[in-house]
Amino acid sequence: MKDSPDTNPDLPAPAFNIAAVERDTGLSKDTLRVWERRYGFPTPQRDENGERVYPFEQVERLRLIRRLLDQGKRPSKVIGLDGEALLALLEEVQPGAPDPARSEREQALIQLVRLHRSAELRAALHQLLLKQGLQRFVVETIAPLNDCVGQAWLRGDLDVPEEHLYTEQVQNVLRGAIGTQSAPDGRPRILLTTFPDEQHGLGLLMAEATLVPEGAACVSLGTQTPLADIRTAATAGRFDVVALSFSAAYPVRQAQDGINALRASLPEQIALWVGGAAVQGRQRRLPGVRVVADLDDALLALQAWRAAHGA
Repeated sequence: MKDSPDTNPDLPAPAFNIAAVERDTGLSKDTLRVWERRYGFPTPQRDENGERVYPFEQVERLRLIRRLLDQGKRPSKVIGLDGEALLALLEEVQPGAPDPARSEREQALIQLVRLHRSAELRAALHQLLLKQGLQRFVVETIAPLNDCVGQAWLRGDLDVPEEHLYTEQVQNVLRGAIGTQSAPDGRPRILLTTFPDEQHGLGLLMAEATLVPEGAACVSLGTQTPLADIRTAATAGRFDVVALSFSAAYPVRQAQDGINALRASLPEQIALWVGGAAVQGRQRRLPGVRVVADLDDALLALQAWRAAHGA
């Protein structure tokens, strides 16, 4: 946790507006408002303009909650806990010291993130991409590097700004590489996006980078697309597959209900693929949906689709 501010009682208690809390914790404004209604926390005050402002101690709790969500904990299980209980739970699940067996390459890249050397990080990633090719780069560099960044975040070695810097540079490199290999006339035509409240789009981009070199025609809508808009885009664009990603922080029941609703609204000939930590092991509750376990399984899903459609 970050150091607490001066607690001199003569000084006004620090408070943060909702935009500052979003930047600091990585929790979206919509998520904060939903939690306020659903769980009764956070409990922001109001400034002279009627806008939400959050006391420092609530922001500290939100930071801990975010770290626990990234470890797969569910909002309903942790939001009601006080700071001490959250810290105790975090100590149970967070990793210890960095693994000395991590490659020097990964450690060097993490150091660039810590130092906010974004241009050097992007150049290093691009060089590895040229050496490995897009699919190997995703599997051999980005996947393990994501794990390193996640562990550093849980230990408190990286803060939200560093996590955002890393994600932004990886996305820039992947988008550039995907653009050079895109196949507009390829099959199947795959529409990629996430549901509302799901801001994590890196997993979706990694899937796209895995499928495009295989000749699939991928179109991304970015993140947080309403279900009705997904259905409209999929049918109007004559897509063969809709692919969705759900991070560990996404509520499982919300994901499950939304996926089943989308499956019911899509034409039968449009396949629905879903992946990410929130949906793993949920295949039986998602009839007519392909739950993709990992990037290798995404390639198997692609092969199965082509075999079934003679493509």
